[in-house]
Order: sequence, then structure tokens, then C-alpha cells
Amino acid sequence: MAQIVVLGAGVSGHTAAAFIRKKLSKEHTVVVVSPNSKYQWVPSNIWIGVGKMKPSQVTFELRKVYRRWKIDFRQALTESIHPEGDGQNEKPFVRIRYTDPDRKDQVEDVPYDYLVNATGPSLNFAATEGLDPEKRTVSVCTYQHAGHAWEKLQETLQKMEKGEKQKIVIGMGHPMATCQGAAFEYTLNVAWEIKSRGLANKADITWITNEYELGDFGMGGAFIKRGGYVTPTKVFTESILAEYEIRWIKRAGVKKVDDHKIWYENLEGEEHTLEYDFAMLIPAFAGAGMKAFGKGGEDITEKVFAPNGLMKVDADYTKKPFEEWSANDWPEIYQSPVYENIFAPGIAFAPPHSISKPMTSKNGTPIFPAPPRTGMPSGVMGKVVALNIVDLVKNKKGKFRHHASMARMGAACIVSAGFGLLKGMAATMTVFPVVPDWEKYPEFGRDISYTVGEVGLAGHWIKLFLHYMFLHKAKGYPFWWLLPE
Repeated sequence: MAQIVVLGAGVSGHTAAAFIRKKLSKEHTVVVVSPNSKYQWVPSNIWIGVGKMKPSQVTFELRKVYRRWKIDFRQALTESIHPEGDGQNEKPFVRIRYTDPDRKDQVEDVPYDYLVNATGPSLNFAATEGLDPEKRTVSVCTYQHAGHAWEKLQETLQKMEKGEKQKIVIGMGHPMATCQGAAFEYTLNVAWEIKSRGLANKADITWITNEYELGDFGMGGAFIKRGGYVTPTKVFTESILAEYEIRWIKRAGVKKVDDHKIWYENLEGEEHTLEYDFAMLIPAFAGAGMKAFGKGGEDITEKVFAPNGLMKVDADYTKKPFEEWSANDWPEIYQSPVYENIFAPGIAFAPPHSISKPMTSKNGTPIFPAPPRTGMPSGVMGKVVALNIVDLVKNKKGKFRHHASMARMGAACIVSAGFGLLKGMAATMTVFPVVPDWEKYPEFGRDISYTVGEVGLAGHWIKLFLHYMFLHKAKGYPFWWLLPE
């Protein structure tokens, strides 16, 4: 009998737990550890942030689903991993601290045969001085943050209705922040909401980003096929912002925020300030802050995790010039190189390098996006890890049949604005692969047949459909396993 412990119940962890439980008999135990009692479909937080959805429409209680699936759920925060056991525990275990109100702060050691670290990122607001989603700027990274963002946006809209012009800034809140797509989508939704209320003449909207060129999205940009032509995402993105009369600041690393100003540095090393009345800035991401300890209690965190707190996996972490990095550097099975029974899919794994070219200001400040790993890629990784663990449990063999390299994986991104079946538009973009493979696709780095972009109402319908489809899947409703990641 095997016990599989999954840390985190986001897209990657929830997917992994679901498939492990489905594929293994009930003699095996699946335990999910998450500090939150609810699952949230993060892509729809954007709609909460503009008042088109309520938190209850993008969340559900995990206990109800896990009880039905026969998964042991622990509402707790993982403090440390002990992959060799210790003096009292022969088996590997994780030490957790309960956040469940009924067991608040109780500590427990949970043994495992296989461990899936799918904790995702911690939102490192502290990495930018003054960045605080409760006091100054807002965020849409969680449904709670998005709800607060809508409260603040309503105050801004009310001021505009009274005739006050408002300065709105949306974008990246750290020189190396990622999730440009989410911030970009929120920018368009805010602009749509303002325009629909006839207040466009009262709004000054600015998109601020650490991208060298717009449309980079942490993927080094792309060339997309659109209307029979090949267009760089730079042109694609700039045209959309121009249509909404949104100005932009690129190559900017936000370093400080106060109640009314944003300080940023550009690649020329120049320091600038930007005034705001309402600002939504995405923070830096970091690992979940777990420690790792050896059998004798020695700290082995650096052995298991990268300096940013993300877990090392089967990637090539050799330091080398950007031009020498390869698609083959990226992991395929998300297995720890030091402990064969530990896996880390989704945002929890440490990328071997950035996809976008690293850029440094004249003052030595790195200003470029970190690699995105949210949504569809996270789900695919979670499923692949689950299937490989199932094989290990059933066959006890170390050869893996399932692989999910981001250099062999496609992804779709839908940036939607507006809401409803008749009102809205979306910029739909697919890329294959996510990580460019310049050896296989020397002209564009990607297969241009599958890297396409379109703008229109149809994409908005797809976004709405995906919202309900993925929640259907996550809730384990009939035939959930047939739906794609």
C-alpha cells in the first residue's frame, strides 16, 4: 500500500490528486495538503476584479469534492520536507501546521511514499517596497484580492462619474514579475468597463511592463499567423492597446510604491515616477518557503530547492550564456534529481532559465519577465506527474512513459474583455511550443502552423465556455477526466 501526498490544491496539485485517485485502487491513500479550504479558478479572477463575477462563481469547497473522491484532505501549511525521515520517523514525511480553524496551529508529521510539491508560488509583495494589496495598489492574483480590487475600482469609477479625471496604472509590480497576460487582460477589462459607462474621457490608463517589447508575455514574444500573414506579438499587442487608447511604458522595473506614486527604473538606468489614483500591479513570485532537512536534522534546503525557493527537478541548471540555452534544458517529468519519489509540477518547479532574453539596466538591475507556467501547462504537468506516479506504484519501474516538456507543449491564451454572450471581445493566441525550439524551428522558434492569433467575439465565447468547462472538471462532475487540461 502506498501513500501519495500532494502539497497544494491549485490547477497542478488538484489535477495530480484527481488522476492519482482515479487510477489507483482504494488500498492506496491520497492525501492533499493545502492551507486554503477552497479551490479557485484563477483565470476568472479578472472578472471578479471588474464586478462581473462573484467569488462564489470561481471557487468551491475542496472538502466536499475530496470526500466524494475518497481523498484525505488536510487544511494546513507545509513547513518542511524530510525526505530521509528522522530519528523518530523511518519513512519520509512532511511537517504541516494546520490552518483549519478546528485544529489551528497544530503540527503533524505526514508520511509519504511519493510526494507531489504543487504549492505554486508565494506572492512576494515584499520584494517591491510599498507594494501592498491591502493598503495601496490592488491585485487579482487571488479571488480575495480581486474582490478588493473591484471595491477600489468602484470608488475610482464614482469619482469619474463626478467629473474627476483618474490616473489608472496596471501592469508588473517588480522588475522580474511574470503573468503579463493576466495583467494585460485586466487592463482591457478595466478599459472596457470605463468605456461602457461613457467615462473614457475621464480616464488616463497606462500599461507598465518589464517586457523589452510588448507581447513578450515572458515567452520571448512570438510570431503568429493572422489573416494569412505572419505578425509579431509586439504589433498584435500594441494595436489592441491603441484601440483602447491605453498608453504604455515598457522595459520598466517597478521598485517602490507609495500612496500616489510608482517609482520605476528603465533599461537606460533612468529613474522615473508615475502618479496613480488606482493601480493593479502583479508582484514577484517566489517559492512557498518550505525547508528541507536530512535524517540527522541537517538543513538540506539548498540541495532540494533553488535560491528562489522553487524546487529543482530534471532540468539542466548549468549556468551558460542565453544564446547557448536549449529547449532540451527544460524538464520532462518534474522529478527531483536527488529524491526519486519527489515531483514538482506547475509553478513549484524551478525553471532552468528564462525564456525571454535576460536584460539588465545600466545600474545592474535585471528587468525582464520570469517564465510563465500557469493555467494549461500546469494542468498538463500535474496529469503527467500523476500518471508516472501511478506507473511507479503499480509496476515499481523507474522508466517513465509520460512526458510534458514546455519545449514540446503547446498552450492557448485568451485575453478577454467585456462580459456576456453579446458584449465582449477577446484576443486569442496559441503557441507551439511554449519554450521556443530554434533547432527544430529555425525561422520562428515555433511551429507557425499552430502559433496563431485572432481578435473577436468568438474568442470571448470560448473564454466563457472554458470557465464553466474547467470548473466542471475540477468539481469532478460526470466524465471530468475526458476534458483536456
